[in-house]
Amino acid sequence: MGYEKFLPIADVPGAIIATLGAFALVWLAKRWRVPYFVSLSAVFLLLISYFSVEENLIPAVRRMFPAEYRAAWIPVMITVIFFGIIGTAVCVFIRSRVPAFHSERRHFLRTATAAACAAPALALATGFITRKDFHIREVDVPITGLPKDLQGLRLLQVSDFHTGAFFTVADVARVVDAANQLRPDLAFITGDLITDEYDPLDACLQQLSRLKAASGIWGCMGNHEAFANVERYVQRQAALLGMTFLRRQAVKLKFGASNMNLVGVDYQRRNHPYLQGIEPLVDLSSFNLLLSHSPDVFPIAAQKGFDLTLSGHTHGGQINFEILGKNLNITDFFTPYTKGLYTQPDSSIYVTSGLGTIGMPVRIGAPPEITLIRLCNS
Repeated sequence: MGYEKFLPIADVPGAIIATLGAFALVWLAKRWRVPYFVSLSAVFLLLISYFSVEENLIPAVRRMFPAEYRAAWIPVMITVIFFGIIGTAVCVFIRSRVPAFHSERRHFLRTATAAACAAPALALATGFITRKDFHIREVDVPITGLPKDLQGLRLLQVSDFHTGAFFTVADVARVVDAANQLRPDLAFITGDLITDEYDPLDACLQQLSRLKAASGIWGCMGNHEAFANVERYVQRQAALLGMTFLRRQAVKLKFGASNMNLVGVDYQRRNHPYLQGIEPLVDLSSFNLLLSHSPDVFPIAAQKGFDLTLSGHTHGGQINFEILGKNLNITDFFTPYTKGLYTQPDSSIYVTSGLGTIGMPVRIGAPPEITLIRLCNS
């Protein structure tokens, strides 16, 4: 039973429930005179707890719910809590700073509180509506000593579809159609095709097999392929469809007189040494490109001799806010490589913001992207 059948249930009433839930929690906190430091502490603890356990706990929680509903409603419940507590914290903070018994300030208090209460719901609605508004991001990556016949090579990267209730197979098809207009030399898929084992994996693979690239479609596995225990299945089915997912494997590609050594690895878990024993797959006489879902491997990849790493996983932070000129998102607490291009003297990594969402069906300040990377000599 496909998630697309339940999309109206997930999208429309779910968004309404999340918005009303935010207003309800704000109203209750104001009525109960909750101290603002309690609400702020709750926000902090909620975010840290959720992002600390979601990689291992959320797949187990999902299995407790009927398959038809869990991918849709668990994110909605999290959305309600997240925006509700933030709204509560802001409103109570304003109330504590402006004494209610000063009549000359009551109008300001009412206006500021109303604005603060509306802000989370407005952010939710905007991020919900625009979460599928993907962009084409073109990036030139300068490489020191790049072989002549690799200069100008066009690399397509797509990632983190999380195909299901909030990013449907039809959405994947739209991405593929747009990507094919870019005429890449190579196409790369850097993991998280689905969220769990009940998502429409086969339909997603069918759509991705329509990607057109002169030198093939290549991929690596994400953490959600591991959670769903479908890594072998993905590799086998993708091969039948003309795509190659590399699982701690290397392949040599030739472009004119220049060689590219392409390496792909499974998701690198935080509590294990990154890229352990990868040295035999590195060819120091070639240009080495690594596909790794997790961007945290970058410093180790640079040490091992990889010239370029392509990653995803972070969703560009998914929810970003700019405060005093500085971008803030929860992902920054867990990795220094959130989105975009990062360089070291002899190595670079591009971290795509990906296309789908996880946890909450919302993107703020991290629009979904199709990435076209051009290699150039520095």
